[in-house]
Amino acid sequence: MEKVDKILKTFYNHYEEENRFKKSNHNKLEFITTTNYIEKYLKKGDKILEVGAGTGAYSLYYAKQGYDVTAVELVEENIKKLKQGITDYMNIKVHQGNAIDLSMFEDEVFDITLVLGPMYHLFTREEQEKAIAEAIRVTKKGGLIYFAYITNDAVVLKVLLVEHKLLEYKDKHDEKFKLTNSPEEVFYLFLIKDFEELMKHTDTICLHEVATDGIAQAMQIYIDNLSEEEFGEWIKYHLANCERKDLMGYSTHVLHICQKK
Repeated sequence: MEKVDKILKTFYNHYEEENRFKKSNHNKLEFITTTNYIEKYLKKGDKILEVGAGTGAYSLYYAKQGYDVTAVELVEENIKKLKQGITDYMNIKVHQGNAIDLSMFEDEVFDITLVLGPMYHLFTREEQEKAIAEAIRVTKKGGLIYFAYITNDAVVLKVLLVEHKLLEYKDKHDEKFKLTNSPEEVFYLFLIKDFEELMKHTDTICLHEVATDGIAQAMQIYIDNLSEEEFGEWIKYHLANCERKDLMGYSTHVLHICQKK
């Protein structure tokens, strides 16, 4: 884990995470979709925990709306940027911490728990299971947990095909093009069925699986050139179809939304 921590700190110290959802249409789609699904269930007075809060895109967004928000983030540089966005009227608490150990919180404290980054960077089954178990533990019975993860085939499509790296990655995947997961590559990649297997024995009920950006990463040149009105129509199409299993595998990010029994 120390090796991964060092890689993450180096990566995020040079990556403008705070601007990721603002840069272009294809970047905005993930945030639009995720907040749409959070707000299907969010109620006045709910307590929100975001684990792996990054620079606070979601935590600050909901704190500005008056929600009681707690943000946990590993990388110091991200915490510094998150805190810069906090104003006096926000009810938000920020902790430095790791998704696999939320012992700073008692059981069943939060109504909604967002785990929208940690699964990207956990490279062993044990760490993945711990992060999932901890998020479930601190969530109230009947509360919701949102897990985001990155798919294998979105990277095959975007990196190997679109960025012409099929030969460069020739020795980094198996015969079915399942890419090798290595901390040096920064991001852990899932097949949808593998994440579903991780969740199978948890004390939760799956409510939705959502392709949060669909094919936006691979088709960004077209999506970014849409007018505002055209992009509005693309959002309608995307939201109407983002739970279709037959379209989900090429989405860069998938959101697993579950309810604690």
